Amino acid sequence: MSQPERKPRFITQSGVPIGRAYGPNDPTDPANDPDLARPRYRSGSASLSDPIGEPGEAPFTRGIHPTGYRGRLWTMRMFAGFGAAEDTNARFHRLIAEGGTGLSIAYDMPTLYGYDHDDPHAAGEFGTCGVAVSSLADMEILLAGLPVGEISTSMTINSPAAMIWAMYIVAAEKAGVPRAELSGTLQNDILKEFIAQKEYIFPPAPSLKLVTDTVEFGTREMPRWNTISISGYHIREAGSTAVQELAFTLADGIAYVEDALARGLRFDDFAPRLSFFFNSHNDFFEEIAKFRAARRMWFTLCTERFGAENERSSWLRFHTQTAGVSLTAQQPLNNLTRVAIQALAGILGGTQSLHTDAYDEAWAVPSEAAALLALRQQQVLAEESGVANTVDPLGGSWFVETLTNRTEQAAWEYIRRIDDLGGMVRAIEAGFPQAEIADAAYAHNRAVEEGEQQIVGVTAFADPNETLSIPLLEITPEMERRHLARLVETRASRDADAHAAAMTRLTEEARRGDTNLMPAILEATAAYSTIGEMCGILREVYGEYREPLSV
Repeated sequence: MSQPERKPRFITQSGVPIGRAYGPNDPTDPANDPDLARPRYRSGSASLSDPIGEPGEAPFTRGIHPTGYRGRLWTMRMFAGFGAAEDTNARFHRLIAEGGTGLSIAYDMPTLYGYDHDDPHAAGEFGTCGVAVSSLADMEILLAGLPVGEISTSMTINSPAAMIWAMYIVAAEKAGVPRAELSGTLQNDILKEFIAQKEYIFPPAPSLKLVTDTVEFGTREMPRWNTISISGYHIREAGSTAVQELAFTLADGIAYVEDALARGLRFDDFAPRLSFFFNSHNDFFEEIAKFRAARRMWFTLCTERFGAENERSSWLRFHTQTAGVSLTAQQPLNNLTRVAIQALAGILGGTQSLHTDAYDEAWAVPSEAAALLALRQQQVLAEESGVANTVDPLGGSWFVETLTNRTEQAAWEYIRRIDDLGGMVRAIEAGFPQAEIADAAYAHNRAVEEGEQQIVGVTAFADPNETLSIPLLEITPEMERRHLARLVETRASRDADAHAAAMTRLTEEARRGDTNLMPAILEATAAYSTIGEMCGILREVYGEYREPLSV
């Protein structure tokens, strides 16, 4: 007599039913259903008989490198940014000294929205969720003494990405590092802002043009830089399922590629520098399946849809961050366990770089001690767990392969629906991905409220007598005074004629509409124009986007 099961149903966070056990030829595996039309996997003119394949071989289900982490560990890229430039610079120096192998810069809300910090719109938001950067003067301090020619830098910036990137380029060149030698990643994914994060400034069309300007500029002048990090992370943080995150992220990638091709760029010239950014959430096996399906789907899109001739153009390279939205303010030390599980899923899924959230992030920007502990989690996984000793250790698992196939099948269905709407930009304008994410977030909240989904320390095993006893990072008034004083000094001491000429050029070229704005933005940056001044010009030319109430 079989023992009763403890739940009426077992499902993934995307709602996929999970069977009791899996074996070969499982009937729930789409690969075993002759009535389903599966994508054809091809490499050049040859059809691939095995959609799983070997590590480093198309369709890259098992990873893009044959040696995996045996050849090189993932980049341990800790996300940091708070207060004034001096404060974050000091944190970066300490993280590198403790073994961090890449920088990842968070910017505060005024910077993300293209405002100077003495603008009324910026009141109360200085340095609380990232570092404050108003001009090249701040960027020079932010990067002071850091080995930008030796390590890669990721920057989480979207609407004003071209301006922040220009500041990084000019600051590095003034420090003696040519732009062609710089390596890193610009998030620069404006479409996901309209879908999920809502940190947009300009309407979709000019916003997309600015992204393509950076792609074109990077292709020609910065061969080691990833000019877009096509980001599912924020889509997931907004409440999407893993399947929606995967599908909407790849659909955004399609839109960026199509716009670059319309500009006249050749796919194989820019595609190898596209990168992706995914969330790693709590559902361990579903996350691993998502990463494996993502590589296979991007390979199919690049070869079947865009005609990639260079195999490297079809590689899906991605950064992973653990799920900030999963962290709880209650019993915050539990977050250490959540993050370790999520990080392990990213590693077993084959990520190229990884950020582990700090346990105190539900309360504030991480303290130095919490950020160091998050880095140590990665180092323990890399050095003590053995998971980096073999490539794709879960490859061939009946459960993992079935779940990978089911995730891929569901994501292809979303992409078909987006294509039917006329592509991702049209789908965003129609509110399609926004509505799908809202429905998924509502379903998750209902599951939590009804007890089907438990959150340890919140809905289960809660402590009614809990009191917070962890140290939190404080953004002091002195940090803001220091930044605002530098902003005043920058405006007063810069070459007025050079600044005026640069502002005139940026205005004229933006109004023309057919000119790549990166050279004009670089000139304005070198003249110490502020982010508020540059974005202000583009606000006047392009207008500001307001999301329709019906979306």
